[in-house]
Amino acid sequence: MKQSIFLTTVIIVTAIVAIVIYQFILGNPANFRNGELRTVPDNLLGTVYTGGIVVPFLITLTLMDITLVFERLFSLRKANGKRSMPAFLKAVQGHLMNNRIDDAVKECDAQRGSAANIIRTGLERYKQVMSEKKLDNEKRMAETQRAIEEATSLETPLLERNLIALSTIASIATMAGLLGTTVGMIRAFTALAKAGAPDAIQLSIGISEALINTALGLLAAIIGIVAYNFFVTKVDNFTYMIDEASYNVVQILNTRSND
Repeated sequence: MKQSIFLTTVIIVTAIVAIVIYQFILGNPANFRNGELRTVPDNLLGTVYTGGIVVPFLITLTLMDITLVFERLFSLRKANGKRSMPAFLKAVQGHLMNNRIDDAVKECDAQRGSAANIIRTGLERYKQVMSEKKLDNEKRMAETQRAIEEATSLETPLLERNLIALSTIASIATMAGLLGTTVGMIRAFTALAKAGAPDAIQLSIGISEALINTALGLLAAIIGIVAYNFFVTKVDNFTYMIDEASYNVVQILNTRSND
């Protein structure tokens, strides 16, 4: 639910910002030789404006890309916790090796982040099953492992959130850019098809519209693809580190419980 609200808010806000940029910055009469007519661009901003009605949509996609990139950077940094993962894991393992379960839990509370949440869940479950005398050591460790796996399944979607949105934006941007390119070429060929001398203004506008939409579509697609691949790799590495840390914790607990 929160995810849907966030994406809806991003779409609405970026769309409004894109329209404002298109109408009042790119479409400023000062950017055109003939002022209010806004047909003959005098600089790059005016040229981008002549890209047509697809331009605000492509600007929206680009702004969404940038917004989601910053959101993912912030979220993954938060998931990592306050300290570096190696330092945190070393501290937890040190407490567990000395059979200080409560100190390890406090370490997780201080660290926060996804890995800390998962390990803390396993340690708390371990403390519960250790008080149940009817369970043998194998069942206790199985319960601990199950708690860790459940916690991991809850944390993983948070790490992967908005990655599908980045991939989707990249695909849509390419198609939208192609649409704008096609519309621009249609306008250019229409100007050439007129009887007598071709309409030079309409011809230049059509060519500009085609090229601007191609460029903006590729820009949004490149940002989306690069960001998606970067964060997928980041999440995979982070997930692998969590799995390795959880395995080490379970092995230490198993060793200590057999002593």
